[in-house]
Amino acid sequence: MVSSLNSTGTQVTEFLMMCLPGMQDTQHWLSVALAPLLVLALGANFVLLLAIWQEASLHEPMYYLLAILSMLDVILCLTVIPKVLLIFWFNMKPISFAGCFLQMFIMNTFLPMESSTFLVMAYDRYVAICHPLRYPSLITEQFVINAAIFIVLRNFLATLPTPVLAARLNYCASNVVENCICANISVAKLSCGDIYLNKLYQFVSVWCLLGSDLVLILLSYCFILRAVMRLQSGGAATKALSTCGSHLILILFFYTLLLVFIFTNKAGKKVPSEVPILLNVLHHLIPPALNPIVYGVRTQEIKQGIIKLLKYHY
Repeated sequence: MVSSLNSTGTQVTEFLMMCLPGMQDTQHWLSVALAPLLVLALGANFVLLLAIWQEASLHEPMYYLLAILSMLDVILCLTVIPKVLLIFWFNMKPISFAGCFLQMFIMNTFLPMESSTFLVMAYDRYVAICHPLRYPSLITEQFVINAAIFIVLRNFLATLPTPVLAARLNYCASNVVENCICANISVAKLSCGDIYLNKLYQFVSVWCLLGSDLVLILLSYCFILRAVMRLQSGGAATKALSTCGSHLILILFFYTLLLVFIFTNKAGKKVPSEVPILLNVLHHLIPPALNPIVYGVRTQEIKQGIIKLLKYHY
């Protein structure tokens, strides 16, 4: 049974996702933008994955890392956006207790996985530019396998306590989540218990995982920039930087949007509550739509692989 207030003391078995509390009558219009972006994100990533799979020239470590990023994008998109659209279109606000914490786990785990993938890709570019002669021996298929294991284990183990801590709380009162998704604090604050540990662990884990990734990525690009500045030929410097261009654009967009979301969320009443909620939704949609397009446009090998794929099928 669904009720916003459980006065009998029985446990909450499902949650109601209110999405944008101050825009209940107009929030469905947001689907006009979200639905096409979802189709674009899924379509572009599937095309990219097919191109990497079928085109032999793309069977290289750099493109395998891009395929990992693309798969993470698809999973994050499908975890969040379809449910948001169902709320907007059909007012399907209920989500089961288990379903809510599964969504929370996937969001909290796969988002840092994207960050870790960007870090590995930054290392790939660092070796390619700063140590080009060692690149074939360092960046191999085995390196990609080890990197994938690192990405999964590191983030799985570090983020698993977040949904576990939230799920063990006693939810005996309101089951109305003022969010579009099962964000940790949005759900945990509905409990009847103390959520200090939940807030503390989320803060520490987010800044340790994403913060360390960002610092190491910036450090990699400092070394890359220093190596490029030492090149005598202007053409060689331009070519070296162009190989990093796509990666750098996506990193800047990913972390900029994430930091804006974090700071608007911390601003409290100074910013309307709908703003961080909408930014959180968009962060699960715009980067997945942007990543394959940027690489497809800026990387000649991927562009040719996609053209061959489309010609083969059409």
